[in-house]
Amino acid sequence: MRHNKKFNHLSRTASHRHAMLANMSVSLIMHKRITTTVAKAKALKKYVEPLITRSKDDSTNSRRVVFSYLQNKPAVVELFKNISAKVANRPGGYTRIIKTGLRQDDAASMCFIELVDYDENMIKETAKKATRTRRSRKKSAAAAAEAPAAAAEAQATEAPAETATAAAEAPQTEAAEAPKADAAEKAEDKAEA
Repeated sequence: MRHNKKFNHLSRTASHRHAMLANMSVSLIMHKRITTTVAKAKALKKYVEPLITRSKDDSTNSRRVVFSYLQNKPAVVELFKNISAKVANRPGGYTRIIKTGLRQDDAASMCFIELVDYDENMIKETAKKATRTRRSRKKSAAAAAEAPAAAAEAQATEAPAETATAAAEAPQTEAAEAPKADAAEKAEDKAEA
């Protein structure tokens, strides 16, 4: 039985898989976006995101741990110098997988995997949406407390005006309905006769 064996071996030996994921991680760090199959992208996401989290703490030990995975000095420098500064306030989810369809020759499902903070098109859209949150804030709570009071005050000032308007409209509607009722009674009398 293979209970709880969720790791994707990607049809490779352990050393081949480790080397492939390290090379793909270096390419992703240096180029910010790479095209690959969906299975490899999902495996790469699990491999590279802990390394990006590790890069937030710029210590000698962190650099050595990341270098033991990547074996590429320029990639480690890029990760700790540029990428870690961009993802400093992001609590995980540093990569995005976008499916692009099937590959022509063998119909493998393809995608590209990219670093979230380096896609300018998505950053512009999220910057506009970032102003709205679902969490309440103290300022919002204070404004919400003041809003019902202001609404009640506005209703109190509008209520006398509405009753005066309703009183003025009432005779007009009764006067307009009276001729209609008289005409309806006359029509009934003619129908009976």
